[in-house]
Amino acid sequence: MEQNIRKFSNSRINIFNILLVLLFVSLVSITIIIRIRTLSVPLERDEGEYAYAGQLMLQGVPPYSLAYNMKMPGIYAAYAVILAIFGQTASGIHLGVLFINAATIVLLFLLTKKFFGPIAGAAAAVFFALMSISNAIKATANAENFVVLLAIAGILLLVNFTESKKTLSLAAGGLLLGIAFMMKQHGAAFIIFGFLFLVWREIKHRPLNWKRLIFVSLVYGFCAILPFLITCLILWRCSVFGKFWFWTFEYSRHYISIISPLTGFKVLKIVLGDIFSASIFLCLSALLGFLSIIWNREIRRQWVFLVFFFICSFLAVCPGFYFRRHYFLLFLPALCILGSVGVIAIRDLLGKVIKSQRRTQFIAILIVLAIWLQSFYSQRDYLLESDPVKISRIGFGLNPFPEILKIAEYIKANSNKEDKIAVFGSEPQIFFYSQRRSATPYIYVYPLMEPQPYALKMQHEIINLIEADNPRFAVIVKVFPSWLVWEDTDRTILKWIDSYILPRYRQIGLVEMLSMKETSYRWDSAAKPSREDGWIFIGERGD
Repeated sequence: MEQNIRKFSNSRINIFNILLVLLFVSLVSITIIIRIRTLSVPLERDEGEYAYAGQLMLQGVPPYSLAYNMKMPGIYAAYAVILAIFGQTASGIHLGVLFINAATIVLLFLLTKKFFGPIAGAAAAVFFALMSISNAIKATANAENFVVLLAIAGILLLVNFTESKKTLSLAAGGLLLGIAFMMKQHGAAFIIFGFLFLVWREIKHRPLNWKRLIFVSLVYGFCAILPFLITCLILWRCSVFGKFWFWTFEYSRHYISIISPLTGFKVLKIVLGDIFSASIFLCLSALLGFLSIIWNREIRRQWVFLVFFFICSFLAVCPGFYFRRHYFLLFLPALCILGSVGVIAIRDLLGKVIKSQRRTQFIAILIVLAIWLQSFYSQRDYLLESDPVKISRIGFGLNPFPEILKIAEYIKANSNKEDKIAVFGSEPQIFFYSQRRSATPYIYVYPLMEPQPYALKMQHEIINLIEADNPRFAVIVKVFPSWLVWEDTDRTILKWIDSYILPRYRQIGLVEMLSMKETSYRWDSAAKPSREDGWIFIGERGD
């Protein structure tokens, strides 16, 4: 009799496991199909920067020599690998990040499962899979994708270390979190979390072993900083360490002080409002998960992990108070884990009324499905769109990302490999598409326009470089988001463009973005723009 009951119980458990696997595979597969349908979406600016720098690295050019920016060099190396494997196209880049995203989904499942069980693991994974392609976050191939993958992998190894006490797991976890920082400075927040988590786990043991605590801290700290030290050595050997240090530390120090906390808070409210409207049920479940620490004893055992991970993930979004949408990908794992904990909290509350464990498990699966469906339905127009240009317009408005692709194709077809392009705007993707180099290392004009002490010096440096090099092509992007001119910006370079560039470069193309659905292309002819903003001039040197 007991054997029959055990067999019946095991069959119910197997059915539950099968349903959980089907839910996980089905929902994740849908998000992968959506990503596949959007592989050819034109690159946005950050993607263009990473792609161009990665392309240069494949040509043997080190970072910060022919392309300046404040991003850490790890993302450029990661892009170089993706370009080498999947090809130097927008589709190849997005395909590479599809695999990065899929790996993150699996790792998030494993991490959440360790603390809160398989239902929570599956819930966190499917929530992340959908929200990471949402219009509120932007499904781009930004550095945040790489930071999150490495951070989740590193944290998972640290958790394994606290269970197995294997120093190798501790060292590997520290290394991965250190590499996450090398992808983008925001990854430092996860290094802090790793340290706090390890200290918490060591303090829990009684009596406290101070020698072990110091040993763990030293090993973790050394491994976390090792990728940075190795990178510095490599860049020093490549003779670009000075430029690297200036852009990633000196300039970035001024960059993060430009936006006031009040202005940042206004932007934060808008972005959080969009995330909430895109995933109301998920946010409510996350709030419930956070509050369940108060009454749920099993969840309360992991309160330090939940609270510290939530705080550090939010801090990763905060540097400079810019709160750009793709930054919130760094916060998404914490939100999704809390959302999954909310599901577990509801299940446990129902267990006090419904005595059947099987029923409460099935209800939990239905809740996960309901949360996912609400988020999908609220974004259905964006998620079901397959036209690359329309997806770009929905996500980025009248930013000229589709237009830059066609301009680059035109220049590539009408130039030689040694020809250079001077782009007056912040559209580095044109260099990647055309496989032609920039006339200056300044692939963005944003630093020139910002209220920071190096701006005017940078303007004069660009002017001197272009006058000395005399590049064959000049592209003037008259689109406000490509410049972001401040009220007190020194306009020396703008006046110089009118007095020096326009008289010396004959117009070979004019592109006007007339509306979200219409763009005018005029090639090999002279034409005047019909508006003050929203057009791109393509010129060729007069000789």
